[in-house]
Amino acid sequence: MREREQARVLISRGSEDLEEPVSVEGLLLRVARGDEVAFGQLYDLVSGMVFGLVRRVLRDEAQSEEVFQEVMLEVWRTATRFDPERGKAVTWIMTMTHRRAVDRVRSAQAAVNRDERMAAMGTTIPFDEVVEQVSERLEQRKVRRCLSSLTDLQRESVLLAYYQGYSYPEVAGVLGIPLGTVKTRMRDGLIRLRDCLGVTA
Repeated sequence: MREREQARVLISRGSEDLEEPVSVEGLLLRVARGDEVAFGQLYDLVSGMVFGLVRRVLRDEAQSEEVFQEVMLEVWRTATRFDPERGKAVTWIMTMTHRRAVDRVRSAQAAVNRDERMAAMGTTIPFDEVVEQVSERLEQRKVRRCLSSLTDLQRESVLLAYYQGYSYPEVAGVLGIPLGTVKTRMRDGLIRLRDCLGVTA
């Protein structure tokens, strides 16, 4: 299957002529050491299967895009927790992906159930739930503000990849720029988003 084939591919490391076999495990271990280039390569390898799994679980485009972004940020900030002796990197990432997607489904269903209970009881929404809703809106505003802090090329690249599901080569084609430039802009954009959102390891 294509997903299994993606576990080990040939990726160029700064040279168009020299290619070496690079494993997802190797890249994840480099990401754990703060290697931003490795994160860009890892993103390129796993983004398709991560988004595919999220989409299958959630069946909602907008929520899938949000959860996909959350997963990739979580991979970046928690890579140090990966232990190659306990399993494969792809399994670790996909387990994280599935957990995040299922959590979103449960959260959405819990919100629907609460609203239905309140409507049936003819009760207004409790203060805590109002606070939760306001917090979610503020978080969405924060994400939009952080996206606006990116350069135009970074923002366009991130939006095409995250919100449109484009691969790196497709983003390069749409924007009419070299693939290497897309990878650099995506990596830098994700790091700036992480810093702006205050995501810490």
